[in-house]
Amino acid sequence: MRHTWRWFGPKDPVSIDHMMQAGVQGVVTALHHVPTGTVWSPEEIARRQEDLAVMRDGAPSGLAWDVVESIPVSEAIKTQTGDWRQHVENWIASLRNLHAAGIRVVCYNFMPVLDWTRTDLTWRRPNGALCMRFDLPDFVAFDIHILERKGAAEDFPEALRDEAARRFAAMDDARKHELVANIVFGLPGAAEQQSMEDVRNLLDSYAPVTDAVLRRNFHAFLEQVAPVAQDLGMRLCCHPDDPPFPLLGLPRVMSTEADYAERIAAVDVPANGITLCSGSLGARPDNDLPGMMRRLGDRVHFLHLRNVRRDTETVPASFFEDDHLGGQTDMVELIDAVLAEEARRRAAGREDAVIPMRPDHGQDILDDIGRGGQPGYPAIGRLKGLAELRGVELALSRRMGAA
Repeated sequence: MRHTWRWFGPKDPVSIDHMMQAGVQGVVTALHHVPTGTVWSPEEIARRQEDLAVMRDGAPSGLAWDVVESIPVSEAIKTQTGDWRQHVENWIASLRNLHAAGIRVVCYNFMPVLDWTRTDLTWRRPNGALCMRFDLPDFVAFDIHILERKGAAEDFPEALRDEAARRFAAMDDARKHELVANIVFGLPGAAEQQSMEDVRNLLDSYAPVTDAVLRRNFHAFLEQVAPVAQDLGMRLCCHPDDPPFPLLGLPRVMSTEADYAERIAAVDVPANGITLCSGSLGARPDNDLPGMMRRLGDRVHFLHLRNVRRDTETVPASFFEDDHLGGQTDMVELIDAVLAEEARRRAAGREDAVIPMRPDHGQDILDDIGRGGQPGYPAIGRLKGLAELRGVELALSRRMGAA
């Protein structure tokens, strides 16, 4: 695996120097400041490459922009409304500009309205570490009693509605404001931050978008962008829904292995691939991550390695971000499947035999606490995860070499 690190640009408190000290091999970043739906210009791409090429003292870092995460897919594209055709053209133009700059891997997602969603960004663990958590009763309390979404109550069983009502009654104003901010936070580093009114308006725009319509619109998007990526020799990799089940009454169409297989088959070219995120997919007990890597590995273009622990074995369920080698995904077995896929690719002479991965998320520990970085992206917590994952990879690689 190629060890990469997500970076949010020059304002990120986790600097290029920190990445160098962590021993990463490449950088995952994006033009977070560019508004959704507009073209990423060659000048902006080059500026970001220049930013990450040097350390604070001006010395060369030797790091390159390996993976884009993400070129946002606008709500207009997902709903096929407004300027969606122009947005697709701009997305393709951004692809071409990235290719001209030497970048070949682009991660994106197709989640409606809310991207990754958590109710708590600094949930305290017994050892004092802080992590992100999705608490289902708190989310239902937000949906029914704060957002007051029409028809929300009918989406949940009586016992869950009752628990959500108890939670809401016990919340003070500070917790209500915190819950709203956490849920509508959106993608880390995104140019736009949503308000409650924005969310309500977006929900209205999705009224005619059923599960079948969202899948159709996704396929229409892929039919336009995947052949371009294929011709350019680029790799597109869709990130799964996070969490991998419907929220706010909206469909989600990248939550299971079947969803991934359907998207791959819709436009069956090698460039149309997936980001295997073990944390997002691991929030469902019916997702077999090592098995998915073995069965879909040919199209895995990017890896997010993290772990979660579910409160229950239901769908949906509450969960929290556990240690990288904790949680309920067998990370050793998953990495073993990754290394087997890489060996298969090397034997086939594929140029993409080494799959980029990054230690995704991490708990705030030690000096991370109070640093004020992007939620889920601490320096030391991710360094700990990277070290653990690196150790597993080394041990398994040596075993494979001896076999």
